[in-house]
Amino acid sequence: MSEVTPVQPIPEPLSKRKNANAIELISGSVGGASQVLSGQPLDTLKTRAQTAPKGQFKNTLDIFTTTVRNEGFLALYKGMLSPLLGVAAVNSLLFTAYGASRRIVSPYPDLSIPQVATAGAMAGAANAILASPVEMFKIRMQGQYGGAGDKKLSGVVGDMWKEYGFRNGIMRGYWITFVREIPAYAGFYAGYETSKRWFAKHYAPNPVPIWALLTSGAIGGVSYWIACYPLDVIKSRVQLSKTPPLKGHWLSGGYIAHEFRAILQEGGTRALFRGLTPSLLRAVPAAGATFAAYEVAKEYIINHNLL
Repeated sequence: MSEVTPVQPIPEPLSKRKNANAIELISGSVGGASQVLSGQPLDTLKTRAQTAPKGQFKNTLDIFTTTVRNEGFLALYKGMLSPLLGVAAVNSLLFTAYGASRRIVSPYPDLSIPQVATAGAMAGAANAILASPVEMFKIRMQGQYGGAGDKKLSGVVGDMWKEYGFRNGIMRGYWITFVREIPAYAGFYAGYETSKRWFAKHYAPNPVPIWALLTSGAIGGVSYWIACYPLDVIKSRVQLSKTPPLKGHWLSGGYIAHEFRAILQEGGTRALFRGLTPSLLRAVPAAGATFAAYEVAKEYIINHNLL
């Protein structure tokens, strides 16, 4: 066993490194892949709960048993290719935008929780440009129920482009994604940082253990959904719809308000929270794995001077 050097050089703070964005980009990619692999089955249940016609399923357990019985267990991973290819890029953009937003909000590395939430909201707004198409294709894959007309991801992408073009096809639901991401990531990062700081104070001067990072990530994930869930239901319905949304994007007179009213008419306030249970259950492993993988990858890159 090799001898450990008594004094290790202190890595330069990330905020002062010239390659900070590159480090966050790579670490975010690792976090994004971890998120998809750990959370896809519950994400499929969530999407189907949000978009299935009224009365098709009794509850989340019925969605699970019906899906496995009719389509096989691997049907729970439908649509995984789109986020697996895209979520790495989405999370890379998210973490990079968050790092940049932190530096815009304050020149000092130690932000208050309200400042963290502000930086998270800014990162979420930037993230929507990639999150919208990635999630739209995922949702359209998950909305196929094993029929003869089911298509592969390439077919879904091709059809949306040929029939509706870039704005109403590839970028369908961008504005509702933009509106959702702002409160979602304010909650995401505020919840994560609040928990992580509590653990850091509790374990000081030792580093925060991996299980505490996982727990903090899970709290961030739960905070994400609590902050935005009704908006996510609207987004899923808009992106799975057979026709493009109405013109207009903001809350008065646009498709967001129209879809909101339609959901209330169909199922009342409760319909705005369909699929919340699998979303919260998914948040625990998915967000926990995202943050833990991100933190470990970033620390490894910095400590080994890879960039």
